[in-house]
Amino acid sequence: MPSVEIPGSKSLTARALFLAAAADGVTTLVRPLRSDDTEGFAEGLVRLGYRVGRTPDTWQVDGRPQGPAVTEADVYCRDGATTARFLPTLAAAGHGTYRFDASAQMRRRPLAPLTRALRDLGVDLRHEEAEGHHPLTVTADGVEGGEVVLDAGQSSQYLTALLLLGPLTRTGLRVTVTDLVSVPYVEITIAMMRAFGAEVGREGNTYVVPPGGYRATTYPIEPDASTSSYFFAAAALTGGEVTVPGLGAGALQGDLGFVEVLRRMGARVEVREDRTTVTGTGELHGLTVNMRDISDTMPTLAAIAPFASGPVRIEDVANTRVKECDRLEACAENLRRLGVDVATGEDWIEIRPGTPRGAEIRTYGDHRVVMSFAVTGLRTPGITFDDPGCVRKTFPGFHEAFAELRRAIPGAAGGIAAPC
Repeated sequence: MPSVEIPGSKSLTARALFLAAAADGVTTLVRPLRSDDTEGFAEGLVRLGYRVGRTPDTWQVDGRPQGPAVTEADVYCRDGATTARFLPTLAAAGHGTYRFDASAQMRRRPLAPLTRALRDLGVDLRHEEAEGHHPLTVTADGVEGGEVVLDAGQSSQYLTALLLLGPLTRTGLRVTVTDLVSVPYVEITIAMMRAFGAEVGREGNTYVVPPGGYRATTYPIEPDASTSSYFFAAAALTGGEVTVPGLGAGALQGDLGFVEVLRRMGARVEVREDRTTVTGTGELHGLTVNMRDISDTMPTLAAIAPFASGPVRIEDVANTRVKECDRLEACAENLRRLGVDVATGEDWIEIRPGTPRGAEIRTYGDHRVVMSFAVTGLRTPGITFDDPGCVRKTFPGFHEAFAELRRAIPGAAGGIAAPC
């Protein structure tokens, strides 16, 4: 199989857009992800008065350390969780009245731990309908700073938003975390803040961020590790080989750890400085794995689990129930549609070996459900999707890229039907 060019990381692009907007000077982002989520984030910045120049390979952002250039704005966050959580936090550091709303899907997703923490820091913030959910209005007058306690057990994005805010406060920020999932995403945030000239310290469960702002830079965006997981899983499932250039030993993204799960299942994995290669060996072993820190790749593993020689049990993934959909139940439901024996609990799913049959996958509008079960389709003819186009959220060209991969795999099942 050829090398696969994976689009830029969604997580890195969203953080880089926040940092660039907050920095003093003009920042250039190299190879940012262009998808519905990131375009929505950039559009939100424009609505707040930031200048964002976009070419196919680079985006340039004129930073405003003092906050949004306008004193009133109405921002629609689409389906983007990072947009819906990061932009109100950025706006809080400015001066004006800013209203934020989002899609019906995003309105259902929880926001309360973050908005509670912002209120504890003195931010005037009002939820217009359901408490702890969009839409909301921020009446901003800068943020003094101080100490706050945060529960990040549902999403690490709450902590990331506060850490990003820290250097913009007048006196700095101390955030004590009572629970935290997806720790590698917080490590991404801290590394990127340092690249933009800020520092983050840690004292036990307390993160310490001094004031001082950010400085502009040129920042390259590495390929998306979560998106790469579908192509790595394809190699492990089919006995082929996939290389993703630009994603190697120095990668910031914790989701590259998914290849270690594939290694445990029997695949050959080579992680070099500038690339990662996965080679299938013709067999997949069952295993029990804790995916708390790489939970976005849980659906990828679930989708190939029926082909393992023994049960695959995925544990500590309760936070996947509050993503774009309840991903744990979505995986279980769709595997059962394919005739696979599945058991679930509050924070785990166990998938028994079987031979999946063709069926329509219910996507719930979730891009990761589509991309994961596309991998199942490499060994199972007749898989279709009720909403194949929802991949535009993170990878608009996914179906084309996966079709190329399919053509390179000897004996892969026929192409996946995508109803109009």
